[in-house]
Amino acid sequence: MSAEGRVSRHVAIDLGASSGRVALGTLQGGHLSVEVLHRFPNGGVPVRGGLYWDILGLWREILHGLKLASSRGPVASVGVNSWAVDYGLLDDEGELLGGVHHYRSPRLNGVMERVRAHLGDEAIYGATGIQFLPFNTLYQLAAERPERLAQAQTLLMVPDLLHFWLCGARVTERTNASTTQFFDPRTGEWATSLLDALDLPTHLLPHIVQPGTDLGELSPEVVRETGLHGTRVIAPATHDTASAVAAVPAAAGETGWAYVSSGTWSLVGIETPEPVLTDAARAANLTNEAGVDGTTRLLKNVMGLWIVQECRRAWGNPDFAVLYEGAAGVPAGGPLIDPNGARFLPPGLDMPARVQAYCAETGQHVPQSPAEIVRCVLESLAHRTADVLEQLEAVQGGPIHTVYVVGGGAQSHFLNQLTADLSGRTVVAGPVEATLMGNLLVQAEAGGDIPKGGVREVVRASEALTTFTPGGSVPTAQRERFRRLTVHRATDEAVSQG
Repeated sequence: MSAEGRVSRHVAIDLGASSGRVALGTLQGGHLSVEVLHRFPNGGVPVRGGLYWDILGLWREILHGLKLASSRGPVASVGVNSWAVDYGLLDDEGELLGGVHHYRSPRLNGVMERVRAHLGDEAIYGATGIQFLPFNTLYQLAAERPERLAQAQTLLMVPDLLHFWLCGARVTERTNASTTQFFDPRTGEWATSLLDALDLPTHLLPHIVQPGTDLGELSPEVVRETGLHGTRVIAPATHDTASAVAAVPAAAGETGWAYVSSGTWSLVGIETPEPVLTDAARAANLTNEAGVDGTTRLLKNVMGLWIVQECRRAWGNPDFAVLYEGAAGVPAGGPLIDPNGARFLPPGLDMPARVQAYCAETGQHVPQSPAEIVRCVLESLAHRTADVLEQLEAVQGGPIHTVYVVGGGAQSHFLNQLTADLSGRTVVAGPVEATLMGNLLVQAEAGGDIPKGGVREVVRASEALTTFTPGGSVPTAQRERFRRLTVHRATDEAVSQG
């Protein structure tokens, strides 16, 4: 039977900062259907002044999801993607040493500044091309206790750790390796000179593999727990943003497009054939992260919907649709914040008060109702997205006409229209489940179930997209007011530059 005619089933395990999913993808006739079999919460666990991931709890939920998948019939492959930068350390017996630290842990306070002062920004960026973020793996390793590092034999990023538990492979997949700030995007190998300069061990770093690498069969133990037989473990693009970008529905040969992977974070970027390590890229604090098929994701982190999520939690978790509808009814031209401000990075039920304090400190009207606060945050996020698009144009030297919004934020019609209006560009929203689709289709491509390079074609055939056109000329006065409010603030670009 031809690849187009046969049915293949694959499982994607998608771990985000606030939740996880196990999803079954069924591919037939060039069309992918996705069914989420199991959802479970995720988040940081505070312990003795630190913040950790409940990695064993996540493993339990993954096994449960795989057991559900086995009840649906044969599964060709399974792969894990997650957030970036965090890792586990294994001893020489393959046992996990201690917990897996959360990237928002207070242990990282001030570490990036010390490392940058010691090594110099030009040396760090020149070796890695990665945006300066206070939680990059480089700074996490620098914050480790020496005695824990002395016990460690292997460092595995979170999805690589889970692949190890699934099948025993101790490797790192390229897209997640590229977020560490000790990966050389030109050679595709570890930038060990930075670790050497900090007296950090380099023998911990495993072999780097490409997205689509077959890592082996599920271990006998996992087979007994789940009932899956003959299932391969295939590394997708293990960084969730890389999986999402793989599913951007741009047409073959299309130019002048950018993407926003919109969720807890907004990753705003373009796809390039080679890394961009120019002085202009460093000055703009753009990051070069690996994509599928040898591409580079030239992008910048923006805080995303995190602020709204924390405000919602403080208000008792009302429906997002209700919050967005209320925000749409608030007039434009109200207060604005810098969504990348350092004060907005930590979790906390005081997030609405932080937004109000920023507005008060900058002499603006202080939003009171949830509708006013959400309008303030979403409009600010759209402004920041428009800023990054302009930076990408300036660095890369080509115009951006279309912005593809993928991920959970694709559901927010109000935010998508704000982005179109404030950037002056057409916004195409969807797929919402881009990360799952990218994960599943990279697996399917590796298994020969779709032609090489056919991932985006399947996405376009499988998804209905929504287009938002700018509502007239870009509101220059509003754009200038946002820049004036943020450019001189001490907190400006705190997420991006520390």
